Amino acid sequence: MEGETCLIITGGNLNLDFAEQFLKHRSYGCVIAVDGGLEAAAALGVCPDEIVGDLDTVNPALFDSYRRKPGIELEIHRPEKDETDTELALLTAERKGFHAVHLLGALGGRMDHALGNVQLLNQCLQNDVHAEIYDEKNRIYLAGPGRTEFAREQAYGQYISFLPLTESVEGITLTGFKYPLSNKTIHLGTSLCISNELTGEKGSLEFQKGILICIESHD
Repeated sequence: MEGETCLIITGGNLNLDFAEQFLKHRSYGCVIAVDGGLEAAAALGVCPDEIVGDLDTVNPALFDSYRRKPGIELEIHRPEKDETDTELALLTAERKGFHAVHLLGALGGRMDHALGNVQLLNQCLQNDVHAEIYDEKNRIYLAGPGRTEFAREQAYGQYISFLPLTESVEGITLTGFKYPLSNKTIHLGTSLCISNELTGEKGSLEFQKGILICIESHD
């Protein structure tokens, strides 16, 4: 699906006012509702193209009403499985050929799922899929070695933070930021790159080895 983005609405807590505004000016090539995320989709008036999950958190009557609608694909799994429902939905998006994914509902609620969902972004990165997690205050994605550009007019918020996902990230250079770096190596567990800011209209991140979690946020 070259140039198209898949939306995944998963089952974590989701601010519906935020989600309504977020979706107002966006269109997607496919919408996947993940288990209890079907309830958020219904509240938002979004009809999914596919429902994925083990049905352990969705209202049975709601699921039954969507199951009867024509054109909705169903991918139902047993509760006892190796992958979370969100991972299965990401694999479905990849299988459908999408190289860009937006996730809503992936942060609110249980911390184990929230951290697990952030780590799932690495699976996407390795499979050449650019996945981003959104809530009302954060946009989260991963960056691999090379150069990443930032523009103030496209930033999700005032702050841009970088956290190592790998044991170390080598050769970091930050240009156009309030706290610049030049060929710096940082290690897992540091807070060195939290809450940076662009000083002008544009900035850039470059590094040679490792993977960074990028978080654009606002108060």
